Amino acid sequence: MPGIDQDKPFLPVNIAILTVSDTRTAATDRSGDTLAERVQSAGHRLLERRIVRDEREAIVAQLRVWIADPRIEVVLSTGGTGVTGRDVTPEAFEAVYEKSIPGFGELFRWLSFKTIGTSTIQSRASAGVAGGTYLFALPGSPGACRDAWDLILKDQLDIRQKPCNFAELLPRLTEHLPRAG
Repeated sequence: MPGIDQDKPFLPVNIAILTVSDTRTAATDRSGDTLAERVQSAGHRLLERRIVRDEREAIVAQLRVWIADPRIEVVLSTGGTGVTGRDVTPEAFEAVYEKSIPGFGELFRWLSFKTIGTSTIQSRASAGVAGGTYLFALPGSPGACRDAWDLILKDQLDIRQKPCNFAELLPRLTEHLPRAG
C-alpha cells in the first residue's frame, strides 16, 4: 500500500532552487517562494537559491555549478518551460542530463490537467539526473509549483515513501562513475 512508512526515520534532502526569469527579482519571485516554503516545511534543507535570465548558457552554467557541488542533491527550477521564444529551460536541462525521467513530465501534465485543463499541454516540465543530482524543471506559476511539490515531489523526496521513492536512490545515482582511489 502506498504511503509513509512510519517505522523509517525521515532524512532531509539538500535542495537548491533556481528561478528562470527575465523579470523576477528576489522580492517578486512568488514561485521560488512557494517552493522554498514547501521544501523547508517538509523538513528538507534549502542550501541555495538563485535567479537567472531566460538564457540557455546561464541556466546550464548554474546547473553545472550545482551538479558539481556534492552538497546539493536536488535542483528545483521554476520558469522557462513554456513554448515562447524565450522559454529555453528544458533545452538547458537536456544539455546536462545523463538520464531523463520522462514520467515526471507526463505525470505532472496529467495531474495539472485536473487543475488547468488543456492548458497543461503548454508545459514542458521535465526531470533528469546528472552527476548524482536530481534536476526538476517546473513551470513558472506558483500553482504549478504547488502541484509539482504537493502531488509528486513531496512524496518522492521523502525516504519513507513506499513502495519506492527518489530519495532512497540518491546513494546509487553515481554508481556508473569511476571511483576515486
